[in-house]
Amino acid sequence: MPRKPTPNAKPVIKPRAKATAKKVVLLSGGNPQIAKADGDAPVQAYIAAMPGWKRDLGKRIDALITRAVPNVRKAVRWNSPFYGAEGQRWFLSFHVFTRYLKVTFFDGMSLKPVPSGGTAKSKNVRWIDIHEDDKFDEAQMASWVKQAAALPGWTPQKSAVRPRDVLGGLAFYLL
Repeated sequence: MPRKPTPNAKPVIKPRAKATAKKVVLLSGGNPQIAKADGDAPVQAYIAAMPGWKRDLGKRIDALITRAVPNVRKAVRWNSPFYGAEGQRWFLSFHVFTRYLKVTFFDGMSLKPVPSGGTAKSKNVRWIDIHEDDKFDEAQMASWVKQAAALPGWTPQKSAVRPRDVLGGLAFYLL
């Protein structure tokens, strides 16, 4: 038989469940603001926060990289996911813009064929811009990812070189 509550008994208060996810702020162009962190979790948080069609493309690119480069190292830096080969430097990053997703290869001039994006200021860095209606050439992307992962890559350094120059056309300023 259940007990009857006593008149002076305090009600049992269950602790509230903590909010499991903070709302991610989207910066200009719809780029998710994700804190600098290492590992798959922050990259997945970035991808989950990408707006619209770019989220599905981000998932495809992340899965392609993970398949092509066993033990790939992942991190979020400067509000963008970065990918590196185990024991090496960063070889690729991507970033959300209003009308496209920019995939940047840090030693893109060494890739065959060389990705189309680049300027004199970007030196060895090359990129591709993928728009919503573009055909995504998964085979070409996989080839570039495998080639890029085999190269030395890029490490941010404190020097006279500005990060915005090294990142090759990423239109945000890190200084």
